[in-house]
Amino acid sequence: MTYRISGRAGALGAALGAALLIPAVTTVATATPAAAAAPAVSCTSAKAGLAAKLQKDITAALAGRKGTVAVGLYDRSTSTTCTLRATSAYDSASTVKVTVLATLLWDAKKHNRYLTSTEQKLTTAMITQSDNDATSKLWKQLGMTKIKGFLSAAGMTKTVPGTGGYWGLTQENVTDEQKLLKLVTAKNSVLSDNSRAYILKLMGQVIPSQRWGTPAGAPSGVSVHVKNGWLQRSTHGWRVHSLGTFNGAGHDYMMSVLTQDNSTMDYGVTTIQNVAKAIHKDLVPTKAGAKVYTPTNRPSEAFVAVPPRG
Repeated sequence: MTYRISGRAGALGAALGAALLIPAVTTVATATPAAAAAPAVSCTSAKAGLAAKLQKDITAALAGRKGTVAVGLYDRSTSTTCTLRATSAYDSASTVKVTVLATLLWDAKKHNRYLTSTEQKLTTAMITQSDNDATSKLWKQLGMTKIKGFLSAAGMTKTVPGTGGYWGLTQENVTDEQKLLKLVTAKNSVLSDNSRAYILKLMGQVIPSQRWGTPAGAPSGVSVHVKNGWLQRSTHGWRVHSLGTFNGAGHDYMMSVLTQDNSTMDYGVTTIQNVAKAIHKDLVPTKAGAKVYTPTNRPSEAFVAVPPRG
């Protein structure tokens, strides 16, 4: 199928920041000033009682978990927002691939053109399989000027593209990722309806081994769109991130969970899924025994998201 990326298109059709990382606090048995308290989950909602419940349950989901976690939640249906470390920056790993796709579609819209067959193949591989080679080709094709142009148009003012071809080291935070997901999921002047449809289509077709993270615990009847990222480095251990958008059962919501300082990839995945399960349960309550989304697989830790130079 050919997708027309123009402002006139009318058909309807995810990713993460390290500039403000908070170092781990080491307890010392000396009379030093007390360390600053860890940031707390903050929630607001137009629905009575929901903000307090989400704040309590997200906090409980993170209790005892090591690592540094940032959370963003927005539900249009109840005007609900939750944040934790929303402005802290993380290495994006593969979540930046949603931004790459959005940039390509934004630029195509400006020139009132279709995506080429090659671009469609590359974008499909990039999102559904998290293909790094495809991403590197698109990153090089776009160049910094177009990437920064999209970030400006999208209001993603704190996202800093990785240099030297290292797109996986793009610095991004929960605030900007939530801005991106909001653009993907509602009519706006930055992305055409066709562009949004294409992004959601690909995020909905991610291969089973990569459909973990924010979809965990989503009730049946709620559509799931996801893009994850994972990367190990010598500092801050494993970065494990998950972007998700969800629609159905009277709700329209999106979630960004970014983590680092994880001892293993699996540890970060578990942390994200604990948070996701709490959020889905509170937003879309289900009866005991009701079917919910259960990830059945996850990718090998050998897969990383920082390409070689060139």
